[in-house]
Amino acid sequence: MSTIFHDVGFVHLHVHSSFSLLEGALPIARLAELVKADAMPALALTDTNNLFGALEFSEKLAEKGIQPIIGLQLTVDFGDHHAAPGRPHAQREGRGKLVLLAMDEHGYRNLMRLTSVGFMESDSSDEPHVMLDRLPGLSDGLIALTGGPDGPLDKLLAGSRDELAEQRLQALKKAFPSRLYVEVQRHGTGRERAVEPRLLALAYANGLPLVATNEPFFAGKKDHEAHDALVAIAEGRLVSDDDRRKVSTEHGFKTRAEMQELFRDLPEAVQNTVEIAMRCSYR
Repeated sequence: MSTIFHDVGFVHLHVHSSFSLLEGALPIARLAELVKADAMPALALTDTNNLFGALEFSEKLAEKGIQPIIGLQLTVDFGDHHAAPGRPHAQREGRGKLVLLAMDEHGYRNLMRLTSVGFMESDSSDEPHVMLDRLPGLSDGLIALTGGPDGPLDKLLAGSRDELAEQRLQALKKAFPSRLYVEVQRHGTGRERAVEPRLLALAYANGLPLVATNEPFFAGKKDHEAHDALVAIAEGRLVSDDDRRKVSTEHGFKTRAEMQELFRDLPEAVQNTVEIAMRCSYR
């Protein structure tokens, strides 16, 4: 097993294509080229709240001899927000984005069911999302990652709401027994650096494995400016607005060597990407 980890090094498990609408800027054909160029043996596609690219992704990667891992970034409502007058979007504070990866055919079918629930049980004026209590019945065959900075844990830890983060983690452990990984991202942001020690402590205290991800939205640093304009358009904002959503230049597609170097102090988080890829053998 250790030889396999060493040879493969790292597998991307949280990746957005252009099917993450108004968010991702990587056509699947371009993704396949990047993966082939770095001799990556596998890759997961985790577009936001949809499986629109799953078939094209599976076919294009398989054609190149690369293992496609079908996944999804799913918005989950934990129902622990507190409504307040004059705060119409307060309910979104109770939401976080999980990464779900299909281990087998049953898991893939559950991904399809969850996307259908997200679209059909959400108001048309709201983003597609799934209530927490829907997960236990639709989690078989799925591996879950805690989602990184936009996930249900990091946002709470950033706001010093550690107790609520612990409650959410316990709910996820119950929904995904032996299939939950605490996701760590490093894009050089102050928020990530501030949250990471408490995120690691939470994982270790609960006996949960870590997993390193990069969450690329575009190919390389030269594409960051165009992607930033895309995000501004999606929010109906000006590029010059400072208080809108932004990602860093480090959200490009990194090579295996770059990810191993970035997480050289957390080798288990890198090794677990390979372990997860080996657990997800379904095409």
